Amino acid sequence: MNKKMKKAFIAVPLSVSLLIPTFSVADAHGHESHSKGHMSAEVTNPAIDLRASLDTLLSEHAFLAVVAMQKGIDGKEDFEAAAGQLNQNTEALSKAVASVYGEEAGMQFKEIWSSHIGYFVDYVTATADNNEEGRKKALADLDGYRVKQADFLDQATEGRLKAKDLEEGLKVHVDQLVWAFESYRTGDYEKAYDNITEAMNHMFMTGKGLSWAITDQFPEKFENKSVDTPAADLRADLNSVFSTHAALAALTMQKGIDGAKDFEAAAAELNENTDDITAAVESVYGAEGAAQFKEIWSSHIGYFVDYVTATAENNEEGKQQAIKELDEYRAKQAAFLDTATEGRLKAADLEEGLKVHVDQLLAAFNSYTGKDYPAAYKNISEAYGHMFGVGQAMSGAIVDQFPEKFAGEKPSEMPKTGMGGMSRTNNDAVMWSFFGFLLAALTGAMVLRKKATNN
Repeated sequence: MNKKMKKAFIAVPLSVSLLIPTFSVADAHGHESHSKGHMSAEVTNPAIDLRASLDTLLSEHAFLAVVAMQKGIDGKEDFEAAAGQLNQNTEALSKAVASVYGEEAGMQFKEIWSSHIGYFVDYVTATADNNEEGRKKALADLDGYRVKQADFLDQATEGRLKAKDLEEGLKVHVDQLVWAFESYRTGDYEKAYDNITEAMNHMFMTGKGLSWAITDQFPEKFENKSVDTPAADLRADLNSVFSTHAALAALTMQKGIDGAKDFEAAAAELNENTDDITAAVESVYGAEGAAQFKEIWSSHIGYFVDYVTATAENNEEGKQQAIKELDEYRAKQAAFLDTATEGRLKAADLEEGLKVHVDQLLAAFNSYTGKDYPAAYKNISEAYGHMFGVGQAMSGAIVDQFPEKFAGEKPSEMPKTGMGGMSRTNNDAVMWSFFGFLLAALTGAMVLRKKATNN
């Protein structure tokens, strides 16, 4: 088992991909507009924080939905806990809606949003029962859900989000989750994990569109700030890559201890994250700099593998050795980032932050192996959310280091997050950051990586 697990983590496949489409947004009169003016180079303010909060909840929803569907079709003991965490995510989303549009709207949203989770459960159940009629009905119900959800958001945002565009964006979301499930069910695990990552990434663009509509609708509540700035995009992109790492690491550790058939695909998807980062680093610092970063970053993934392997072998000494090595990793990674940010991120603080990350993943894994599944998924959720704080800190350091590269004029139009693809409003600033700093290179790699998608 040890050799098999190590091999999966060492072999890093090349990745290809699609640009994720999402909702287009317009003002209440159907015009695409945004106020002109100076755009501050800041990664945190009420508007950007709203975007980050929505990104957190929406992307976690996609991850938990896929995990729950996998656990459901496999008849795993932790299915109810995964579904329970997904329901808690729904509660949090509904409260977020209520905080903007009132309790009644929050309840209405919850009813509609919860229905599509139920329809996914129906789809999984029908699949397990070989009930083709039931599968078709679940898909038809999901189509009906899209219409209701789109209409709700159109009305709530007073037409800033258009129902027709929302329906298309929701179709992408539904299709990605169905593709991820079907690929998993049929044993095409590589495609299944590609779809998981794509589904999570798609929700970041959804978060951007929804947060834009809300801040455009209630500008005074958000200090008249914009969610569509190079600095905000940098924070979102870092949030995406770091949270994806945490999600995949937690799931891969589960698959490893279970000896699951999809373990190698999960590990390979986790490694694609490392591969993207390393390629971006090489484009800035050359092969030597990239090798240094990859050695440090990859080591902690390997140490988690060692911990899983030792757990499988009931090797307490091996587990303690893995923990010791993770402590050593924290010191090396912290020193690297302290130097890169010219002291803006302090090594001592970074070590503490990295300890939280390590402890959360180990707690999630230990709870899983101890069959305390509610605790396991609670820890996974906390580990996922923690990485958004990491993204904020990292992006803050970058923007403070190179403020002139993240300032300018507000866009004269709304964020270009329509069905045609990703926003390109901020490409120049983000692309520049590839050549200014390691972590901005990491960000761009995640945004621009291209993966094959289902048709």
